[in-house]
Amino acid sequence: MENKEITIFCKNDGKNHRIEMGGTLGDLSKKWCKTVTDSKTGQKLDVIAALVDNKLKELQYKPMLFHQVEFIGFNHPDGRRCYLRSLCFVLQNAVRELFPEKVLVVDHSLPSGLYCEIIEKTRMEDGRSKVYFVTDEEIDAIKAKMKEIIARDLPFTKVKMYSEEAEAIFMANNQPQKAELQKSIGAFICSVYYLDGKADTMHGPLIPSTGFLKTFDVTGIGQGFCLQGPTMTDFTKVMPMKRQAKIAATLKEYSDWCSIIGIESVGSLNSAIKAGRAVEIINLAEAQHEREYARIADKIFENRGLKRIVMIAGPSSSGKTSSSLRIALQCKVLGLKPKVIELDNYFVNRDRTPKDEDGKLDFESIHAMDLELLNQQLNELLAGKEVEIPKYDFASGSRVFVGNKLHLEEKDILIMEGIHALNPEMTSAVDNSRIFRLYASALTSLNIDENVNLSTSDNRLLRRMVRDNRVRNTTPEDTLLRWNSVRRGETKNIFPYQENADALFNSALIFELPMLKYYAEPLLRRISPSSPAYTEAIRLLKFLDYIVALQPNEIAAIPPTSIMREFIGGQTL
Repeated sequence: MENKEITIFCKNDGKNHRIEMGGTLGDLSKKWCKTVTDSKTGQKLDVIAALVDNKLKELQYKPMLFHQVEFIGFNHPDGRRCYLRSLCFVLQNAVRELFPEKVLVVDHSLPSGLYCEIIEKTRMEDGRSKVYFVTDEEIDAIKAKMKEIIARDLPFTKVKMYSEEAEAIFMANNQPQKAELQKSIGAFICSVYYLDGKADTMHGPLIPSTGFLKTFDVTGIGQGFCLQGPTMTDFTKVMPMKRQAKIAATLKEYSDWCSIIGIESVGSLNSAIKAGRAVEIINLAEAQHEREYARIADKIFENRGLKRIVMIAGPSSSGKTSSSLRIALQCKVLGLKPKVIELDNYFVNRDRTPKDEDGKLDFESIHAMDLELLNQQLNELLAGKEVEIPKYDFASGSRVFVGNKLHLEEKDILIMEGIHALNPEMTSAVDNSRIFRLYASALTSLNIDENVNLSTSDNRLLRRMVRDNRVRNTTPEDTLLRWNSVRRGETKNIFPYQENADALFNSALIFELPMLKYYAEPLLRRISPSSPAYTEAIRLLKFLDYIVALQPNEIAAIPPTSIMREFIGGQTL
């Protein structure tokens, strides 16, 4: 039988190619595109995956029809995800060899990488996993074993199998969360990857072989360690280690709470929802939030004589607005009288707004704010004087005064929310001891399974997509296409100042992804395959496939004061 030829359009060289059917993308990349060039740095990067009709595929994929193919390297967001998933698999194999009686857990993201722990198979009386304290010598041994596996340039191989067969493999590997996830989603077939004869699944395509993993490090932190990949700007350099103790402690606290209530992974959450426990979980999560709001209000009350200003910051869709309102409510319960000023009112006139490197107005720059006026008025308020608060007219791009007078009485506290609220430069002329700083973010540490964590960024992206489509009539496509710019602004203006906070509020709710799936999935399915946002839409849809959605009657149980109501509607704050 003659081999059939098919046509492939390669976006990298802009040409159509006639090829024989049966070849892999890896074979084709060796002919057409061995490396890709980073447009910003000029750095040559190995091809590690491909987009086939805007869908991410590993290089062992065999195209069978006419396709458009774009080969990608580490400079592409999906290339980075493939790299890090593959690096986690190598780490898994290294831990299996060195600690055969223990289990690796990739617990949550850190600014420098992924926080990992090695746990005992037996659990403690309170239901939590018993963490094995990893010594510096053992961390060195893990790193050396990973380098050995990488040096052997072993292939990652994908195998399709029945889900029941995969469940049995995962149970034999002491990975009950992976087994429960497969069972909870009810699929007949799933993909399992093999490395050196050992099976696992990382819920997404991997790179061709371990030899591509040239840049990584393992650094001890807490009871475990941080797995660090390359920086986004220079593939040859490892992400620098940033020890942010407050963020790490908040993530750990949430992880422990999930263990205590018996929901440590998406699989166990799915099982609980399918068992009819959704309303119970909603009530439990909201009660936990209420305790946190009260705890923060108590701290504000304890410092009421000195700290009269509360500054709240957090990344996009972290629930800052709802958090500030709920904390204000708790402060009122304690007898305080919160007054809110919008920091947006202190924008400079548009003709004074600084520009970014592309020559566009940079409204996220701290210098887009009139810092002199802000500091002057805060000092006058703290001195007992009355001030007239400005109002910013976004239509004209100018500041106006409309007689909005403010004076702080004895029990008054001032609450201000904005992206620069934790940046010391924002209030450089104000006595720092007079300011209480709060950081709010959705720091979920619920895992997909033992060694695949949920992305806090994806969580917030889904929140924003649902809210902006409902409130601002923004299409899901526009939200996806703007997200990288939003993330760059957060990395520059918010994340470096997280540790300046006097208190952190974790706005994540354990039931929110099942809730968000109900709203986000139909929005994502509207995005056309020809759209530049399609690749990201497909990635998020595949992620949501692992989650059992809440039903409308269960969503109705979410209270009107919940942070989630900021995104889905029905809030009464």
